[in-house]
Amino acid sequence: MGRRRRRRVDPADAARALPEAIAVLTRTLPTGPSPETFRRAKFDRPEAAPALWRLLFCVLSPMPADGASPSLALEAQARSVKAALRFQGYPRRALAQLPDDGSQGGRELLLALAWLLARGPTLEQLLAQSRVRLGDEMPVCECESLASPGPAVPSVEADGCVDIRHLQWLMGKLRFRWRKLMASQQEQCALLGKIHSYTRGCHSDRSLGHLSVTETELLRDPEGGQQLLQRLERENVRLEAALEWRRRELVFWQWMDTVLGACPPEASQPTFLPKIPAQGAAELELVVRELQALQEELQGVAETRPYDPFDLLVDTWAPPASLHEQDWVGGHGPEWSASRRALQEAVRQDLVALQWAWERGGGLAQPHGPHRLVRTEAGAPEGRGLQATEVIEVLRSREACLEVVLGQLQGQCRQELARLVGTLPGLIWIPPPGR
Repeated sequence: MGRRRRRRVDPADAARALPEAIAVLTRTLPTGPSPETFRRAKFDRPEAAPALWRLLFCVLSPMPADGASPSLALEAQARSVKAALRFQGYPRRALAQLPDDGSQGGRELLLALAWLLARGPTLEQLLAQSRVRLGDEMPVCECESLASPGPAVPSVEADGCVDIRHLQWLMGKLRFRWRKLMASQQEQCALLGKIHSYTRGCHSDRSLGHLSVTETELLRDPEGGQQLLQRLERENVRLEAALEWRRRELVFWQWMDTVLGACPPEASQPTFLPKIPAQGAAELELVVRELQALQEELQGVAETRPYDPFDLLVDTWAPPASLHEQDWVGGHGPEWSASRRALQEAVRQDLVALQWAWERGGGLAQPHGPHRLVRTEAGAPEGRGLQATEVIEVLRSREACLEVVLGQLQGQCRQELARLVGTLPGLIWIPPPGR
């Protein structure tokens, strides 16, 4: 009487559950292929490989601001996918051994997609990148862009010596592009300020008070409202598919167990080893011996003399007691004192930033994420959002820390150049003037 009858699973319902789950997943992903492509990829059919290469490229590459899909050849997309997966620590070597023409590897690509979905919030990041932005937003930090750096550029080893004039030309080109980017950002901020000032009082929301660029464009071109409505409808479809995927994903993961079981066993290689050129093997052995000797010396110094945390941090740059002052580049002279002061200043800046964030009560997570830009009057009461003065203080503190780190790196480069010049007799080194 109290026994519950077990519900019988209809084979037809079980057969329909998997295609429906994959269809929901493809509606969430950008340029998602059909469920039939997933089925062919399980059996490693070559016709399923190009669609999965393009899908992984769109998943691993950050979406442009205009939403346009990158127009790269399939071979370039395959190389970018391999580099990005290797950068993220994908453990299977079979994917790296696939040809770059994108004609093979459907099953391995399916496993790589499942690995990306299982290791982190991939779907949430894709939905956040493709969402429709109605307001003028500003990312206070670059955590999201650093977390998804996009396709890695394949490194090219230089044959022979590198011309210093070519490096100077590249640095000049980088500085020019940086100044051009800064000028465009300043021009964009000036135009945003004009739009917010001219449209003051036009918004129905009293807390905002002015229109955004998208809302102003709708007033200028009412026909663009249909395109905006279509974009919002597509976003709603993706959001509904993401919610439905959470209810159906268990069927997909059970099916992926069968896909993994169909793969041939692979030797245990949890990480990729870097490629070491033949001409650098001797130098690598020399570096290893020097590091081992340095580690033994540091351990001996640590055992004979107690350190406080700050001394343990900075004394790794100090010369051992057995070396003479002139045998160590920099010594304990002005450069060493400057490096120590720079470290102290960097620690002080970090402590000030932490104390400021703690007093605000929001911690370090408060300035993160995009915030909508809202223009307020000088005497208006402060809202619940993040004030511009607070953001400026955080950015100035971060800028000071980065300048200290830059000075440390420049000092280390000068010391290394001086050491290398000392090994070449008869060579005169004239350092560049300080900027």
